[in-house]
Amino acid sequence: MAVLCVLAPRAMAQRPPETHPTSEHRDIVMSWDRSAMPGDIELWAPRTVFGYEQQGTLEYGRMFMTCSSNSSSRRGKCPTSDTLENGVGSNSSIPLRFTESRSGMEVDIDVTAAIRRIDATGACSFDYWSGPFRPIWSSVTGSCGGVDRVGTAVEMKLSSGQLEQLVAGHWSAKLDLALRKPPHQHLADYSFTFDFTITDYNAVSIYFPLFDQVTPHVGLNLQYDPIAQTVGGRTQLDMCLYDGLGSQSQYLGVTVRDSGPRPPGPSGYSVWHTDGGSDATQRVDYTVTLDHNGSAIPLRNGVEQLLHGIDTAKLRLVLLPGMTQPVFCVPTPLTLDTPRVPVSSKRPGYYDGDLKVELRVPTVTP
Repeated sequence: MAVLCVLAPRAMAQRPPETHPTSEHRDIVMSWDRSAMPGDIELWAPRTVFGYEQQGTLEYGRMFMTCSSNSSSRRGKCPTSDTLENGVGSNSSIPLRFTESRSGMEVDIDVTAAIRRIDATGACSFDYWSGPFRPIWSSVTGSCGGVDRVGTAVEMKLSSGQLEQLVAGHWSAKLDLALRKPPHQHLADYSFTFDFTITDYNAVSIYFPLFDQVTPHVGLNLQYDPIAQTVGGRTQLDMCLYDGLGSQSQYLGVTVRDSGPRPPGPSGYSVWHTDGGSDATQRVDYTVTLDHNGSAIPLRNGVEQLLHGIDTAKLRLVLLPGMTQPVFCVPTPLTLDTPRVPVSSKRPGYYDGDLKVELRVPTVTP
């Protein structure tokens, strides 16, 4: 039996192409719903070469990056000069301020970055790449056999875990970074603008702040006037509408229904004596009014009322049940008004009834 064995030489790794720093600006425009979050947003892919020159005369192996501020995250917060830290194996976190246009809410999101050095020869690594990651704001480079590194590459991303901090709305941010080499020589500028439109349709809700986790139980607050021998009253139910669009809907549709077991009286809404009966002496009638942006809007039973001006209405910051980040909703308190009637016309005792509030949001995203 003959055995044939062919030995092939190991493929030669290619050097990175000669590369010189060039300024760059990118616009990152994305939309998503929080029920289907995106993965990590890659801003620079691993081994994105910023500078490589084989002879090493340009000191590209010592390049580092700086922010415009080490105290404010508005354009990215990180060191503004060379830190000279070794930090082998370290990533860099850059807090970046995102602002929601409708509410003005601000959230800092960490951008994660790292640099890798490129060797002059393949003596220390098969593919010319120095193994460990390093902080982007340090010029410390190391060497290969006593020869300084001759190139620098970067990678940078926004992780999906960080993006979860952004609630529904229209978010924007800008990141500015400068590329330098020692001592503080400026080589290039890099900037990113972010424009995120986020929806949260699964979280659309009618929120009653005083009844956080339970169905509201509201009294009509009836008061007896012993002189006029009448009874009547008024009560208000705090209510806030969350549209899952960052309060940027073209409109919101609100419907209030009397869902009691018997038809309501002429006012459209009624409570009935708990002991039964169907005549007028067993029934107390009331009206429902919704306050939207300072205007009192009478609501007819079962008739949808469209609320416009949602994108300019006053907002309220709340933490909705089941959510971990606060959101802004539109306050729309309800007023239940019971006109005064002779007390002799109503049967003494307890009365109750049911109201159902429904919210409809546009299907078109902003």
